[in-house]
Amino acid sequence: MMTNPTYATTGSTGRVGDMVARRLAAAGVAQRLIVRDPSRAPELPGAQISVADYVDPSASTAALTGIKTLFMVSAAEKPDRVQDHFTFIDAAASAGVELIVYLSFFGAAADSTFTLGRDHWATEEHLRSSGIDHVILRDNLYLDFLPGLVGDDGAIRGPAGDGRVAAVAQRDIAEVAASVLLAPDGHRGRTYRLTGPQALTLAEVAATLTVALDRPVRYVAETLEEAYASRAVYGAPRWQLDAWVSTYTAIAAGEMDGVSDDIPALTGHPATSLADLLRS
Repeated sequence: MMTNPTYATTGSTGRVGDMVARRLAAAGVAQRLIVRDPSRAPELPGAQISVADYVDPSASTAALTGIKTLFMVSAAEKPDRVQDHFTFIDAAASAGVELIVYLSFFGAAADSTFTLGRDHWATEEHLRSSGIDHVILRDNLYLDFLPGLVGDDGAIRGPAGDGRVAAVAQRDIAEVAASVLLAPDGHRGRTYRLTGPQALTLAEVAATLTVALDRPVRYVAETLEEAYASRAVYGAPRWQLDAWVSTYTAIAAGEMDGVSDDIPALTGHPATSLADLLRS
């Protein structure tokens, strides 16, 4: 008979959540995978599937009943995402969840240049006031996404200026999250800053990609006006355009700069560099 799980993982249909869930399964932990679409959930030993959406307090409370430790990723990007997070955290409190490990963002602040960083700050504040023990993982921009910034013409374009970004590998984030979930003592109430081992300008990112991809990659600094104009072709709503463009302006403002030693301290190995990630 399957052990009734006391761990729950959200986001297992995404990259980081999937890696966290797999690490828990490999450690022999029974867990509940909370998903919106059960057909996309990974098949893992000791895992139960529970269907719930952050917007649905009843389904979320039911999915979290019996759970003591929860890994919470952010909801899909949309204008009312913060309220979805509040609803889910409130459901966790109602269900008796004792610890939430929340995947936040490196530059989370009430006045974050990166607009979605404000969502994470509001979520952190709600979590702190919920009465639930918590650990906040503030990850920098995903290192894995940097190759995707390169356009068909071999250019990375954005208004980042000469700012630096300490982008972090998703596999390092997952390793930290799993280690905290499995042994939370000493981590409760802590906020960790998860970064790569280097803070690079986008010109330096382009140079690294040039070598790894064996084709020329360059960085083209856009003005704010050029950035909005070049992305308007996608027909995205204004809030989404603001999020895309502010990823770069946050770099220019220095809000993604600064290398932390939290990953080495928590994993026992150096954080993955861009060059290492591209070679793997």
